[in-house]
Amino acid sequence: MKKVFCGFAIAMVGCLMGGLSSTESHAQVTPPAASVAATTPDVVTLKDGSVIYGEVIEMSGGVLLIKNPASPDSTVKVKWEDVAKLAVNHPTPFHLKEGTVLNGTATAGPDGTLNIQAEPLKGTMTVPMGSVTSMNPVIQPPVIYSGSLTGGYSQTTGNSHLRNASLLGDFVARSEQLRLSINGRYVYGDNSNTLIARNARGTIKLDFFITKRFYWFASAYFENDRFQDLKMRTALASGPGYQFIERGDFSGIFKDMTFYSEAGLAYFNEDFRVADDKSSLRARVSMKWNWPLFDDRVTLYHYNEIFPSLQNSSNFFLTMDNGVRFKIWEGLASGFQVTTRYNNNPAVGTGDTDNLYLWTIGYNFDTTRKR
Repeated sequence: MKKVFCGFAIAMVGCLMGGLSSTESHAQVTPPAASVAATTPDVVTLKDGSVIYGEVIEMSGGVLLIKNPASPDSTVKVKWEDVAKLAVNHPTPFHLKEGTVLNGTATAGPDGTLNIQAEPLKGTMTVPMGSVTSMNPVIQPPVIYSGSLTGGYSQTTGNSHLRNASLLGDFVARSEQLRLSINGRYVYGDNSNTLIARNARGTIKLDFFITKRFYWFASAYFENDRFQDLKMRTALASGPGYQFIERGDFSGIFKDMTFYSEAGLAYFNEDFRVADDKSSLRARVSMKWNWPLFDDRVTLYHYNEIFPSLQNSSNFFLTMDNGVRFKIWEGLASGFQVTTRYNNNPAVGTGDTDNLYLWTIGYNFDTTRKR
């Protein structure tokens, strides 16, 4: 992108960086002549008379983003509805309500209009600012895929004969209305060919978005653990969910954070090897939080599923993952995860809490397009 040299005058508008709305009072800013000679900045005039100079990056979701070095994170955000006039001096795609896309420069027209000089057309086209739905948006593919596949292995020989192996995977496919989530884990350990650990877990969930934030989910949870006397634990659930935080809701280090929560009813069944089998109608409460930092070089995450009994509220099962993932190079990633499982009504002869500590290395991918 072009660099903008606005000298001392730009510092006077640094206070304009205030989330999505402009501050209560703004100063009229005029670029110095030397700056204009070097490069022509874009000009945004707000309805309260304030003028912002910089480089228009994009407008999407009703928010105009302006590059301005005087701001704390080099950008200023203002609501599109607060913009009275706009001049863009570099070719930019203007998306209109009727589906037309005009790629060109723009100058302020009368009565809330824009004069767009679009190549290869000659002359200008005058369009109402209200008909512009977005400017230079990042166009995402119809379906976005993300996920990871990681594993760990250790072995000793000689005086001891230990083997430990783990494999973890997760996959998310997201379109405008649907989100498919799959995750799984397998852990194995033996000491001199004597089994000391073996458990597996798998979850599949489909979310149907009724609105941009509100959705309905259907999920299936499966788990096997030899040392919990468990042949198979099954939980089939459905209910409403809400996406409280989505990518782009915040700026700065919070810009890629996501968080959702959901609650519903579940059929819960435990098939044991020795103990009596159990089945019940339960609630299901779940939360998932994901926080990529420093351009995805570090990611913090938390995920839980809780199944409280509807007959006895003190009887519940919980599984929870907490971890951090580090980007090594391209898709290569390493991570540390702690998984906790708690069942306050376990099979006879087994404990109620299991903790699993994993250090893994593997591959991470995300097809989300970024600017």
